[in-house]
Amino acid sequence: MFCSGADEPYFKMIHLLQSVQYPRLPDDYMLTKASIGEFADHILECYTEESVTAEKLEACTHTQVYDPNLWIAIREKATYKIVASGIGEFDDRIGEGILDWIQVTPDYRRRGLGQAVVCELIKRLSGKADFITVSGRMNNPCNPLALYETCGFSNPVIWHIVTR
Repeated sequence: MFCSGADEPYFKMIHLLQSVQYPRLPDDYMLTKASIGEFADHILECYTEESVTAEKLEACTHTQVYDPNLWIAIREKATYKIVASGIGEFDDRIGEGILDWIQVTPDYRRRGLGQAVVCELIKRLSGKADFITVSGRMNNPCNPLALYETCGFSNPVIWHIVTR
């Protein structure tokens, strides 16, 4: 059977935690916490096709996989502006860490901030997760697949979502 419509390929990768890189944050930046509203605003600043709201993110804090230690932000020291952020989850039923909402403000990309977010979340999950997964859009112009490979993720699996 042939499906017709808009085809959006996605990837999913795994990190087996055999080698954990420690994050290197450039001196002009600092790792901080952020409010749910700040996370929502930062996601919307980084993605034009997403419609996340503070309410949707708030709902995530009431799930079994929520861990406040896995919601991180990187701020520029001079402005205190969030320039990179990431949200991780942990499913203790199966030992899976999940990375979600990894983003860097467009004007701050290619400075190692995305790698710092991903590696920090891997480090925080490495003491309790058996493995970590991450997924994303294949056609993302930021090429997150390359970022995750740099951070130790491997074995990409590709699937397609076709919408009419």
